[in-house]
Amino acid sequence: MTSIAHHIPDHLLQAYAAGSLHYSMDMVIAAHVSMCDECRSRLAAHECAGGAVLEETRSVGVSGSMRANVLEALDAPCSISAPRRASGVFPAPVMEALSGQPPKWQKMGAGVRQSVLHSDKAGSVRLLYIPGGQAVPDHGHHGLELTLVLQGAFADEGGRFGVGDVEVADDSVEHTPIAEMGPACICLAATEGSLKFNALIPRLLQPFLRI
Repeated sequence: MTSIAHHIPDHLLQAYAAGSLHYSMDMVIAAHVSMCDECRSRLAAHECAGGAVLEETRSVGVSGSMRANVLEALDAPCSISAPRRASGVFPAPVMEALSGQPPKWQKMGAGVRQSVLHSDKAGSVRLLYIPGGQAVPDHGHHGLELTLVLQGAFADEGGRFGVGDVEVADDSVEHTPIAEMGPACICLAATEGSLKFNALIPRLLQPFLRI
């Protein structure tokens, strides 16, 4: 794998370790951490720090039946499925969301395709397939956007992003990502809210494409 130059910021790793992020952001961070030794190490440090804080937290009284209820729940039968493994360009967290099946691509025009993995009012996460040399329409954001490169590379106002790199964009960022010539650029992208397209046609297509 090529060297990873763009990593997850500490405040997002802390939020991920605390379990306070939306599912879509969790998936991108989990996928990146599975590919990046540096961020995996930093995440472990944040998890250790969180554990130390919990150990120092003052105990709170609970009901007398709680212990019995917990033990009863532990004895209850449950089914555990084997974790998905990475397959091709897709890290294990993405394969889990795909249930081990190939993506179901939806055409977006100009050769660009998407596969929506999850979408709700709080945000969405999707795979994007962008042919080499093709640009994504100029856009801004209504919240946070995380884009992880799984294959190929793209460049925009923020620099060049190759395999394993994550671009972090918020509502102050407006950009026009362009896939490098060569193999198609495949990305995992999570967004809060919808994108803010400047061109008319992308704005008209937004309700149908859920972007």
